[in-house]
Amino acid sequence: QVQLVESGGGLVQAGGSLRLSCAASGRTISSYAMAWFRQAPGKAREFVAAIRWSGASTYYADSVKGRFTISRDNAQNNTQNTVYLQMNSLKPEDTAVYYCAAVWTTPSTWSPYVMDYWGKGTLVTVSS
Repeated sequence: QVQLVESGGGLVQAGGSLRLSCAASGRTISSYAMAWFRQAPGKAREFVAAIRWSGASTYYADSVKGRFTISRDNAQNNTQNTVYLQMNSLKPEDTAVYYCAAVWTTPSTWSPYVMDYWGKGTLVTVSS
């Protein structure tokens, strides 16, 4: 079983920065691709960023490219890792609940429907 716990959300002014963390645990968790999604009020959940198990490849939504950076820190025992989302130059439209997710097989399209595990989310609010 995989468990994902997000932290680091909060209130920030436009132009500011936040770093989200996702503490992941479970057997072979370091072999999973990890991703961040977000969901604003009244909107569908959307892809933000993802990283392969090795960290060699990263993927970003066009709306965050150049502003957000995803990274991961795999523990050597392969049962714990931490995934980060560094968010810079935040905009009011970045306001949403941010979710961490894990998937065993790197998908061709980062859809919320293909992810295997989810965290409960952390709220990010960007004021103008």
